[in-house]
Amino acid sequence: MKIMIIGGTSGIGLALAKHYAKQGVQLALCSRDITRLDSHELRTDPRVRTYQLDIADHVALIRTVHDFGKGGLDMLIVTAGQYADTVGLALQPGLGLRVVQTNILGLAQTFDTAAALMQRQGHGHLVAVASVAGLLKEYPGGSLYSASKRAAIGICDAYRKALRPYGIAVTVIVPGYVDTAGLRQLNQGDVRAKPFLQSEPDAVRRIVHAIEQRAGRCIFPWQLHMMVRLFNSLPSTIQRLRQK
Repeated sequence: MKIMIIGGTSGIGLALAKHYAKQGVQLALCSRDITRLDSHELRTDPRVRTYQLDIADHVALIRTVHDFGKGGLDMLIVTAGQYADTVGLALQPGLGLRVVQTNILGLAQTFDTAAALMQRQGHGHLVAVASVAGLLKEYPGGSLYSASKRAAIGICDAYRKALRPYGIAVTVIVPGYVDTAGLRQLNQGDVRAKPFLQSEPDAVRRIVHAIEQRAGRCIFPWQLHMMVRLFNSLPSTIQRLRQK
């Protein structure tokens, strides 16, 4: 089995890579900073190939997918993503475009490239990790990040319908807060205030199970999902109080 993970050098991507490496699959780990793996055991695993790749670089993306996909590609997982809050967008004028290029355009281009290859071979599985923030409906003060993840979920839903006749599954993972190094970095090392925080191993178990079941969507934890649904039902005047 051959699996490519874009965003596979940190967080959920790396955790999934470690899981699948133990299963003995052939792996391709792609990242904008592949040196993150320099001291990691996966770097020397003969079944693991690494690629320096920015998902927003369409030409490099095509080259990388085709290189690893020679002889077949069973699964492609996209965990790469760009986060931006209001402060970041104000201080870095180009950050907003970067969010769109990574979370929306990059994902669509990746799915498009891999889908063409999988159509020729007659099978495959596309997986993307979005965010429970993407389940928020557009509301006054809603964030660009939420909008980008909402679009990512929509991309997955559209590709699922389009690729179903070809035997290609599409799974979108919609997690809440997962206790990763990246989340801790964004919160100065303290994630205790995050509601319904999931451990990384628990998140991986949920994701792997959803993939094995070829589920369309995997949303967790259910408590946070219910909170989002409740927020979506509130009047816009109340929603406006939540600025992000």
